[in-house]
Amino acid sequence: MSEIFFSFFSTSVKLFAIMTPPAILSAFISGTAHYDTSRKRRTAFKTSSAIFIIGLTLLIIGDSLFTIFGFTLDAFRIGSGVLLFLTALSLMNENGDEPDVSTDKDISVIPLAIPLCMGPAAIGTIIVMGSTASSIWEKFLSGLSLFVAVLVIYFMLLTSKSIAAILGKTGIAVLAKFTGLFLAAIAAQVIFTGIKSFL
Repeated sequence: MSEIFFSFFSTSVKLFAIMTPPAILSAFISGTAHYDTSRKRRTAFKTSSAIFIIGLTLLIIGDSLFTIFGFTLDAFRIGSGVLLFLTALSLMNENGDEPDVSTDKDISVIPLAIPLCMGPAAIGTIIVMGSTASSIWEKFLSGLSLFVAVLVIYFMLLTSKSIAAILGKTGIAVLAKFTGLFLAAIAAQVIFTGIKSFL
């Protein structure tokens, strides 16, 4: 039971990290600066819902892409690992500046959900996760982990103003670098696993 809980917790943390929370937090703060409280809440909910729907869809049917496009799981591991590593590098270069996404248009799906949260690296990781699940139970746990990760993203967006006030520009930059370091370690493991299996 403890092993299942640890695996569930570990997967939730990994999924949360690959969604690059510092990037989406900064973008949300910038893009919703002129919103009232009600609109901010709606945007946070729509963004989180879009992330979960996209992630769950990829988790369930993503492995069929291997058959359609004719590439192997190991090749996809290596490719997604490289993209994840590039995402980590971009976070390591983060200085806390807020991306300029201010607009009167709905920003919940684009650019918040895609590509800031569900970028190529996150998409690749989720597809690999779904493809390596050996049973319905494992896919269910992966889906539950995804839900928990998205729920944390949702609450983070709801409290973005308070988080920004506490962390400040420097704090967000430090968080981004820490997340980047964590993602780099995950990327290295994914790439090494892909290469090992490929060889």
